[in-house]
Formats: sequence, C-alpha cells, structure tokens
Amino acid sequence: MSIRRFIALIAAFMTVTASPAQTPAPGGAAIAPFSAHYLADWKSINIGTSDLELKQDTEPGHYLYTWKITARGIFRLYRAEVTQKSWLSIDGDHVRPEKYRAEDGSSTVTLDFDWNSRHARGTAEGKTVDLAVALGTQDVMSIQVEVMRDLRNDSLPKTFQIVDKDEVKEFNYTREGSAKLKTALGELDTVIVASQRTGNNRILRMWFAPSLGYVPVQAERTRDGKLEIGMWIKSLRQ
Repeated sequence: MSIRRFIALIAAFMTVTASPAQTPAPGGAAIAPFSAHYLADWKSINIGTSDLELKQDTEPGHYLYTWKITARGIFRLYRAEVTQKSWLSIDGDHVRPEKYRAEDGSSTVTLDFDWNSRHARGTAEGKTVDLAVALGTQDVMSIQVEVMRDLRNDSLPKTFQIVDKDEVKEFNYTREGSAKLKTALGELDTVIVASQRTGNNRILRMWFAPSLGYVPVQAERTRDGKLEIGMWIKSLRQ
C-alpha cells in the first residue's frame, strides 16, 4: 500500500476522530486543552501513528487544533508526515471554523471562512476554492470538536455539511448504542457513533468515552462490511 493510500485511509477519520475532552462551563463555552496519541493498523500491520493537540489561541475563546500523521516502516519511504490545522472559535454552544491548513510535503490546502459573506475561500492542491457555506458548516478538523460537544449535550444532528478541499460534502451521523471496551487507558464505557458520506459505501465507527469528556478511544472504517483500517488510543494528556 502506497503512502498516498495510507494518507487517504487515515484522513477518512478526520470527519469525527479524536474530539478533545472538555470541561463543562457556564454557557458551554469552555474547551479543555488536550493531547492524544493513536496507533493505526491496516490488515493487522501497524502503519503509523497520529497525534492531536488542542490549545488555546492568543485570543480568548479561540483555539488551534493540530493533527500530525506519521508513517512507519516502509511507508516512510514515500512521505513521513502530514499536518493539518484548524483555527476555530465557539459560537454559542457550537464550533465555528475560521481557517484551515493542510500540508503533506507535496501539496497544500488553505481555507479561510468569511462568515459575513458565508463563503470559504482559498486553494486546494493548486485549485482556487470559493464555496458558499451555510451556518454550521465545518472543516474536516473542526467537525471533530463539534461532534464531541453535541454528544455531551445529547444533541447530535443527523447530518453535517463539511468542507473537504474544494467541495462541501454531506455526512450522516447515527448513534448505535454503547459498549464497554478494554483500552490502553483502562476499561471504559463508550458511546458508538457511525458516520457515512451520503451515497458512499464506507462507514466510520467511533467509540467515544463519556468519562473522558467523550474523547474517542477507538475507530474502525469499513467498506461493504469489511474492515479497512482501525485506530486505537494509546495515551491521553488533559
């Protein structure tokens, strides 16, 4: 499997993976900084790791969310690291993306959200991007924070609009019940959430741990019922 395939598989987790733990506060405005480390397996082979960090930005109520994907072993011969960043703020009890950047060593994506005109503008792999966006639209990083907040508030919508490179894509979300999992962090009660792009046969399932502020501790992506890739949390700092 080439590193491009590896990146594509890992990037599929961006629609809901690794939402940060949060500490409830008056008005639901606070987000607790965190860092988490995950391992990724493909057909029982460890192919890489991912590291996430959410931190307060310079302006109160604004945050920087960073995700680094690192290939392992032979996959490093193609491309060793991918970095994605989202600058976001809290609007009421919801997340509002402000700008997004992605870099994989050979291509870049830059998006800036103008909520006055309701457009996302920038470039994606050399193409100019100018998209109309509705209120509530997320980028592929900010959606992670939004989903966790919605789970905490028991208000997860059935669909989300997400800007992915030069497209606005619709994803469907379903709560599928609960499960107790053994993890590197101990045995945890989890809530299972499935997400699927409208018209796509791939399904991403996430296991979120309420006791950790709904941090996801496991993820599996399937296609036509067959497991493509899995991710498991190894460490968490809050």
